[in-house]
Amino acid sequence: MSLDLDRFAIYVSWGASGFGLGLFAWSFIRESDAIRRLRFQDFGVVLLFGSVLLRVVAQERPMTVFDWAWVLLSPLFIAAALWRLDRTSDLPGPGKR
Repeated sequence: MSLDLDRFAIYVSWGASGFGLGLFAWSFIRESDAIRRLRFQDFGVVLLFGSVLLRVVAQERPMTVFDWAWVLLSPLFIAAALWRLDRTSDLPGPGKR
């Protein structure tokens, strides 16, 4: 059985989806610190939306309206989560207060 690169990418994206969902669930169930909860949620959002975006782009059937919605909205959610991760980090940077 040979594993081509497309199928491998799909398997990895499913793994990233599971890990992102796990981080999101962990933030609600086990995390009591508000900033750490927010960071876990943001990491989960980046992993979930990135992996869904990969699966939508890699599919072989024609794209539907829902697929186009994922393609347009996923980068917005990813950018917002990455921006919030940057703002809540402890590292000094140009945009910090």
